[in-house]
Amino acid sequence: MDWHGFDTRVAAYVVIVDDADRLLLALWNGPEVPTWTMPGGGVELDESPEDAAVRELLEETGYAVRLDGYLGSDVEVIPASARLSGSVGGRPMKALRLVYGGEVTGGRLTNEVDGSTDEARWIPLAEVPNLRRVPFVDTALGLWRASRDPSTSSSVAGEG
Repeated sequence: MDWHGFDTRVAAYVVIVDDADRLLLALWNGPEVPTWTMPGGGVELDESPEDAAVRELLEETGYAVRLDGYLGSDVEVIPASARLSGSVGGRPMKALRLVYGGEVTGGRLTNEVDGSTDEARWIPLAEVPNLRRVPFVDTALGLWRASRDPSTSSSVAGEG
């Protein structure tokens, strides 16, 4: 399939774990049953992924954030039949998710109004496995943990 046969969505997310070992999550209201997800969302045409991550986190949680590094990416292909908002001409979508680490620099925890999330909450890391969550939460947490593990060396694209 060439690039004309599917849609692409680029999104940016931020993993924030506080000093109390709590993860900041947002409750996504898109699926039939609300599900916890990482705060973040779509990158607009005229903004950088970093700017989108900061903007989306503020919109969904009420917090201003400072990014402290790029953690990695995740790609998911979503069949046309599984797209929640429908697809143009029955097209599948490739979701490219860019993940950053960050820390809160201001604001206060608030819930998004009239958006794709209904609630923001600090969840103890130990409780995350028991939540109804999108699989991407585990992927993002894995990238965050790998970034803090001194035994994990970073690789340069093209090495191998």
